[in-house]
Amino acid sequence: MKKNEKKRIELLDELRGFAIIAMIVHHTFLDITFVLGIPWGERVFDRLCVVQPVFWAIFIVISGICSRLSRSTLKRGVIVLAAGLGVTLVTAVLMPLFGFTGAEIYFGILHCLGSCMIITGLLMPIIKKINPIVGMAASVILFSVFYSVSSGSLLFGLIPLPDALYSTNYLAPLGFFSSSFFSADYFGILPWLFMFLFGAFLGKYASDGAFPKWTYKKRCAPFAFVGRNSLWFYLAHQPVIYGVLFLVSLFIK
Repeated sequence: MKKNEKKRIELLDELRGFAIIAMIVHHTFLDITFVLGIPWGERVFDRLCVVQPVFWAIFIVISGICSRLSRSTLKRGVIVLAAGLGVTLVTAVLMPLFGFTGAEIYFGILHCLGSCMIITGLLMPIIKKINPIVGMAASVILFSVFYSVSSGSLLFGLIPLPDALYSTNYLAPLGFFSSSFFSADYFGILPWLFMFLFGAFLGKYASDGAFPKWTYKKRCAPFAFVGRNSLWFYLAHQPVIYGVLFLVSLFIK
């Protein structure tokens, strides 16, 4: 058991890398329409949205697991949130100056993950005292309750929420926003905090070295590499895609 504690859980890197690559491919289809003006790109993007939540879940749960393996979840959260704010600066301030609009990100996956890491880091002393099975069960229940919060309700529409919560965009980070709000990439703290917490409770077994032995073995080095450097791949993927497609546009015009 102690030997496993010192080993990296390669499966986590590989799954996270797979989720990042799937996200990059997905975004590329939308960018084909956005940059090249080819309609079928957006159609493919919309059809792939059906499976998109699977990749969100993989990425967020793994991030939650890693919160139990990190030396400082709070510090990592500040770094990731700062990266998210950098994305907002580029997409909502700098890109419009050059005529690129419609790609503004005000509270995307990095903002959400950074916030979840900070919240989890602050709550970690309490989280460690809760039975992980109970914590995971409660997280699933609360995620289900709050899943439809951005649509104005709880429990998948069974309990409507007051319209006043959706009269402003100041609460958009929490999941409450008006019809005027737009963010090209959006993840509200509610309900995704509870999926992150599910990972944090599951991470108790990872920190104890109690994951199955096969999860410590590397099977796909490229996925593992991307997973280990997921933040950098996320930050770089859109500028790289835009750059490549812009070059392509010069040859097809």
